[in-house]
Amino acid sequence: MTITQWQTDLVKQGATLEQNAILHFDDTMQELKHTLEGNVLCDLSHLTLLMLSGADASNFLQGQVTNDVKLLSEARAHYTGYCSPKGRLLGLFLAFANQEHLYLQMPCAIAEAITKRLRMYVLRSKVTINDTADHLVKMGLNGPNAEQILAIHFADLPKEDYASKSIAQTTLLKLPTIAGHQRFEIVAPLDQAATLWNALKLAATPVGKPCWDWLEVQSGIPEITLSTQEQFVPQMVNLDLLNAINFKKGCYTGQEIVARTHYLGSVKRRTFLMQVSSDTRPNAGDKVMDANQNEVGQIVRVAPNAAGGFDLLAELRIEAQQAGPVFWNNQLLISKALPYSLGLADSSNT
Repeated sequence: MTITQWQTDLVKQGATLEQNAILHFDDTMQELKHTLEGNVLCDLSHLTLLMLSGADASNFLQGQVTNDVKLLSEARAHYTGYCSPKGRLLGLFLAFANQEHLYLQMPCAIAEAITKRLRMYVLRSKVTINDTADHLVKMGLNGPNAEQILAIHFADLPKEDYASKSIAQTTLLKLPTIAGHQRFEIVAPLDQAATLWNALKLAATPVGKPCWDWLEVQSGIPEITLSTQEQFVPQMVNLDLLNAINFKKGCYTGQEIVARTHYLGSVKRRTFLMQVSSDTRPNAGDKVMDANQNEVGQIVRVAPNAAGGFDLLAELRIEAQQAGPVFWNNQLLISKALPYSLGLADSSNT
């Protein structure tokens, strides 16, 4: 089987495919409603997974990203940022390890440029960087019974958020999700993926990318894509609160700016979870305004919600969010509680 055949099989099962992303299997709104209460299964082909191999892979990556690569293991994954020399994010990766390889997951839209940039810095290091699309499939499982469903097929599951388990070439990742549910990502060899997918869908409803995006937004996980590259210092999108920055690991590209922001206590902007009732979709990079039409931030990530509007993550000046109200396209943005604290005394997200 090839990745093209994998996607062709999903289309035969009713999937609508657009630019490597499954938009839906039937009806997006119905799938979103089912995601609220039921068990759902999502293909994650809209994400690229890079594999770093070689004797110097760990040391090389340690000098590139915000988190401590040495802490990655077959039992522990984490998020990590990738910055420009000015400390602005070029990418955000979900990183994990399996069989002496390191993996970086990111949106397909930025993967080519990220790969090219990383390879520029390899120099004489013994490191190879390759896309895994020709041999690994990524799928997500979420719901109130996700752990029970997965336990039928795997004897040992990761129990805590960002814990991982490796079974040969297959990796299981436990991810944060909405209250009362469990969420996992499964990375499986291409030749085994179809069998696993068909088994899991007997207990979980196949859904499109919008449902996975909504779960990510609810979990407060930002995303860096083409329109928002080099827009944010990592703390602006809460990477320190997501344990995606290690302030003791030593030097990496952009480290001086990131560390200065931390040690001077100068974080004046944060990312908030918000909702908008609109028929028009906001886009990452769109400006957010206050009541006087002053620009106070921008949208980081968006997903449709089951009510017919959109939930989103918006990076804002803290004082503007606390003073409120704030607007996108003259539409009121309503604050919602993040699943983690921003540590702001007057914020609804504490």
